[in-house]
Amino acid sequence: MSKFKKKKDGGLPPISTASLPDIVFMLLFFFMVATVIKEDNLKIQNQLPKANQIEKLDKKKPISYIYIGKPSPNYVDTYGTEDRIQLNDKLQSVKEVQAFIAAERAALAEELVPTLTVSLKVDKDAKMGVLTDVKQELRKTNALKINYTTKKGDALTN
Repeated sequence: MSKFKKKKDGGLPPISTASLPDIVFMLLFFFMVATVIKEDNLKIQNQLPKANQIEKLDKKKPISYIYIGKPSPNYVDTYGTEDRIQLNDKLQSVKEVQAFIAAERAALAEELVPTLTVSLKVDKDAKMGVLTDVKQELRKTNALKINYTTKKGDALTN
């Protein structure tokens, strides 16, 4: 009887999974950086007016967008040719503006609610009556931080 036994050929050693978490996190970071955040799908014509004295908004503060203009040619059959209001991805009436602002505030952390800015992206050919109605609804909800989005350029060439 021998003290030492000969090793049997065990085949391939098991695959090491020590680097698997590193690979997963690298993929996670890649997709976080490479992913594009969805923009609103515009259903209205939105040709912004030009202005020469503009300021950029602080990206750290929450911003809600309200679009005003005529429906784009794809939606003229459904919504007509009068000026419409788009809140997120839906064309809605002036009465829904209060509910929209309430939903936007509910989605924010409590300390960010007072800093919510409403950015109005109004088509340069839109009628002032619809804009005035929207501003009245914003006053009723106490959303008083309003911004008008424009393009940079000469205001006299509008």
